[in-house]
Amino acid sequence: MAVAIRGRWLQAVAAVCLTWLAGASQAADPAEIARGKLLFTTLQPACALCHTLQAAGAEGHVGPVLDELRPDADRVLRVLRNGLGVMPSYAEKLSPQDMQSLARFVAHATGAAP
Repeated sequence: MAVAIRGRWLQAVAAVCLTWLAGASQAADPAEIARGKLLFTTLQPACALCHTLQAAGAEGHVGPVLDELRPDADRVLRVLRNGLGVMPSYAEKLSPQDMQSLARFVAHATGAAP
């Protein structure tokens, strides 16, 4: 009986830890999200010129509709660094921190994984 209780206790502790870790990894810093949104709309050339993203009030018609694509932050970072198709690389225009803010904003705005 003691073993069964200990097993259930360990399962409960593990569930709480996993829930806490999942929440901690997905927590969005409001200042970083705001910075990403600003970059999305003001960067030259602005992401908003080509991409549709409701959270940014953007209605571009060249690139994919980000609300539908729902890229996670890692995917956005890769494209920002390397470019993709007609989209240029922003590696020389943005600092690593700004690329991270922009990527997290897009992921956050679309409900994708951070």
